[in-house]
Amino acid sequence: MNSSLSFSGSDMASSPSTPPNTGSSAMAPPSSSSSRYENQKRRDWNTFGQYLRNHRPPLTLSRCSGAHVLEFLRYLDQFGKTKVHTNMCPFFGHPVPPAPCPCPLRQAWGSLDALVGRLRAAFEENGGKPEANPFGARAVRLYLRDVRDSQARARGISYEKKKRKRPPPPPPPPPHPQFPPQMAEDQ
Repeated sequence: MNSSLSFSGSDMASSPSTPPNTGSSAMAPPSSSSSRYENQKRRDWNTFGQYLRNHRPPLTLSRCSGAHVLEFLRYLDQFGKTKVHTNMCPFFGHPVPPAPCPCPLRQAWGSLDALVGRLRAAFEENGGKPEANPFGARAVRLYLRDVRDSQARARGISYEKKKRKRPPPPPPPPPHPQFPPQMAEDQ
């Protein structure tokens, strides 16, 4: 990794705890009516801004690419709380290992996926153009897919894309008896 980061990390991707003080914020300060999602998105955005400032050489948002996002996600991995078994581990492929092992703790795929989603939204809310959004870069999508698949193999669980449940078809209308047209009897 070619960056030198000086802040101590927290499990930013999944923990609602406040990241280190980042000074001024590009996003609006929290309001009493902000949702939990909005608060987390603001904290994530501030932490990413701090990452850009601490990057060597410092980066501006306009020069940030998908490669920088990947570097940031890999950096966050060291603060993860999810045990991911290596191929050499005797518990590789076991969802519930019977004993402890020395395999590394990593960020969970779902946490990274949610983090990227929040940062993607925050980028556009802070004036970024959707077509220039580094959080939507193909490399980031491929990285997330790889993390998901490797974590699924390590746990012996496959992630199936959820199929949208279609609403059941409406019941057929009740049959109406066919009556012959009534003829006028009074003519």
